[in-house]
Amino acid sequence: MTGTDLTPADLTGPRVWKRFTPRQSLVRFLWYLGCVALFAWSLSHLEIPWFYFLDAHEQAADLLTRMFPPHWDYGAEILDPLLETIHIATLGTIVTYFIALPVAFLAARNTTPNGVTWLIGRFLLVASRSVNTVVWALIFVAIFGPGPVAGIWAVAFRSIGFMGKLIAEAIEEIDQGTVEAIEATGASRMKVLLIGVLPQVLPVIYGTTVYRWDINIRESTVLGLVGAGGIGIELYSAINQFQWADVSVILGGILIVVLISEFVSAGVRARIT
Repeated sequence: MTGTDLTPADLTGPRVWKRFTPRQSLVRFLWYLGCVALFAWSLSHLEIPWFYFLDAHEQAADLLTRMFPPHWDYGAEILDPLLETIHIATLGTIVTYFIALPVAFLAARNTTPNGVTWLIGRFLLVASRSVNTVVWALIFVAIFGPGPVAGIWAVAFRSIGFMGKLIAEAIEEIDQGTVEAIEATGASRMKVLLIGVLPQVLPVIYGTTVYRWDINIRESTVLGLVGAGGIGIELYSAINQFQWADVSVILGGILIVVLISEFVSAGVRARIT
């Protein structure tokens, strides 16, 4: 082949496919670099006693040695606290259902009466989610005193934002044709909501409620640490008294309850959908 027979493709060589353009690669590199810099900056402002890590593996091994074998006879004493934990989660979820539903209709753009009510609904959802369950528990322990009542309201107030947000998003995605057809008959606003909107989002409401109940089971296990009832009280007491064999039994009981709630939640949601 002579020089005059060469084509432009022969001169430039084979074309290589690249996933990102040079500009996109640069942006991704700067993004990763920024994340690393942010992590390093955050880490530098934390006073971490790194020398504790030198024997951390030894401490962990010693703790496991103290926890095994478990004190199995203690299992009978934690049945009532475990049941109380389940009751707190269940009642808290029921309270959430009746509060989150109207809040969701306020927070959905296509069902809220006006912009002011929409802002109120959104504020309630954000305020609920921005406070941790344990913090809510501390507030309600101060109001109602130690016990399961504080735990129920803590679970409920934390769950309102979660359930209300998901339900509100489902309401905004409904088929407006059905709603318009019902409005054309001269139905009242309440009938439009009950007949045209609510049936369309019922599967989401039921699925979200069951899913949140599953989450509340897990969160209720630690509410006793701040005096809000449940198995957390027994766990806190056992840890303070260094009864590690009892701690292993409590953790095992919590694990069993969480697994059961997970299977129940998954089964119910599968039937709903």
